[in-house]
Amino acid sequence: MSNVSISSIEDRTIELACYIIENKATIRTAADCIGISKSVAHSDLLYRLTYLNPPLFEEVRTVLNWNFAERQIRGGHATQKVLARRKNKAKEAAG
Repeated sequence: MSNVSISSIEDRTIELACYIIENKATIRTAADCIGISKSVAHSDLLYRLTYLNPPLFEEVRTVLNWNFAERQIRGGHATQKVLARRKNKAKEAAG
């Protein structure tokens, strides 16, 4: 049995949510900052926070959805850069 009290888990969950909202952080970044695993942070936010503080959960979900959308855009830009580099290398090798 763990020696972590229920109140400390709830406090950690609220602290994690506030960090994400204030810094527009990802779950991974917030988990690293607070010193917990990404899995625990995910469980805290998506399961515990929904019943601890539903309005706070909605704010967190807004930030996380924005981060998810931004990640898709960043991934697309990264792919474009890789393809452009390959194209330039192919031109240099041929030219």
